[in-house]
Amino acid sequence: LMEKADILPYEKVQVVNNNNGARLETYVIAGERGRGDVCLNGAAARLVQPGDKIIILSYAQYSSEELKDFMPKVVFVDEENRVIQVVSKELEALY
Repeated sequence: LMEKADILPYEKVQVVNNNNGARLETYVIAGERGRGDVCLNGAAARLVQPGDKIIILSYAQYSSEELKDFMPKVVFVDEENRVIQVVSKELEALY
């Protein structure tokens, strides 16, 4: 999942829980490759339960020039966190 989403180990991310509205910031720890595990540890684990639908967001800062070549990416998964679709498209002129 991390490779498909271009998320690096220890990268800061925001997790949004669609079931209860909770939002939290944390960092990514790589799990076993190919398993699709998404685990929250520590206090964050109290905000998300197994089976909850979540969105994981990563952010970056770009200059106006860098934005010209930037393409955001959305990775869709099934109930077992298997990738079913990756969507990436150019931004409309924001610069």
